Amino acid sequence: MPARFPGFLVHCLTASGAGVGIAALLAAADGRFAEAFAWLGVALVIDAVDGPLARRLEIARTVPHIDGVALDLVVDFLTYVVVPLVALWRSGLLLPPFSVFLPCLVGAASALYFADRRMKTADYWFRGFPAVWNVPVFYLLVLRPDPLVCALVVILATCLMFTPLVFVHPLRVQRLRPVTLAATAVWSAAAIAAVYQGLSQVDVMTKGVLVAIGGYFLLLPLFRRSP
Repeated sequence: MPARFPGFLVHCLTASGAGVGIAALLAAADGRFAEAFAWLGVALVIDAVDGPLARRLEIARTVPHIDGVALDLVVDFLTYVVVPLVALWRSGLLLPPFSVFLPCLVGAASALYFADRRMKTADYWFRGFPAVWNVPVFYLLVLRPDPLVCALVVILATCLMFTPLVFVHPLRVQRLRPVTLAATAVWSAAAIAAVYQGLSQVDVMTKGVLVAIGGYFLLLPLFRRSP
């Protein structure tokens, strides 16, 4: 048991993301979007930390009775899909009947994506849009485009989940990793500033940083070298 205890604590850390996700879900359903995305930020930190810890402690070997992959997928589906879709539904960014139909469609499509064993390439890129709906919904809440544009963005991202296009995993892809980590840090600071400003009244500079770094991540696959 002493040898297994550190690994069990890592599983507990991963599971705590579900509790954080529920807090975000309640805030999103109540229309408190800045609070919801603050909780999602906490969940994102947990998700970034637990993987390296799990690999370092070899918890698949030391705590084999708990499936860490399944646990991680359950928590990720809540925080990356369910909570952002509830925020999208509640936000008024989509006009009826799209405000209900599109989140339901995206939820079903994302479930298929999460179950796809080809989700990641051998060099840790995501194959297709990785169903991290907290990112596009966050941008839509900050930029507040026309409802038709919002609907088109959601539909396009849904279609991209099932394409051979790749998207970067900021922490695991080796190609241009120092630049990507630096961009991720700057993006995180801008995202925190946007949440602090309530998402709906974000200053121009913060919006510019978010858009510029978002463009970097979208263009990064052009510099990928196939394994």
